[in-house]
Amino acid sequence: MLPVAKVVKSFGTDGGLLLSSNVDLDSLDFKGPVFIVFDGLQVPFFIMDYQPRGNRAVVHLNDVNNLEDAEELVGRTIYADVELEEDEEQDFTGWTILDNGRKIGICTGMEPIPGNPCLYIELEAGTLSANGEHEVLIPLHEDFVISLDEDSRTLSLSLPEGLY
Repeated sequence: MLPVAKVVKSFGTDGGLLLSSNVDLDSLDFKGPVFIVFDGLQVPFFIMDYQPRGNRAVVHLNDVNNLEDAEELVGRTIYADVELEEDEEQDFTGWTILDNGRKIGICTGMEPIPGNPCLYIELEAGTLSANGEHEVLIPLHEDFVISLDEDSRTLSLSLPEGLY
């Protein structure tokens, strides 16, 4: 499950939601459910209507039929079960890598370990890894990915402490 959008605000009085995303929403297959977390549980919703508006979209979800229901979702993240096909795996070489919003370095290459691709990251000047290295190998696991922006070639991650 990857975060694909954030509910910015309600849209209209019929339960519409304005979403913002760093992901190209048009490229996603919304035939399956999307998920919103409530009390630690992933609750599935189906997109009933989708209207793209640049890097935003107006959507209507099943069971969200009025302004009150829509307002309850404002600020929440929408997740989707998105996986890259083995032959579609993206190459992040040259991309800027962020950890919780802080630039940690540039991806200098990838290690295509089956089922566990990894990124070689040249750390920012003046930054050393825990073992004193300037380059680290970090697993590209879906749980670590916050977002990616192809236009700015930026990959935002949330990495566990001590991983690099």
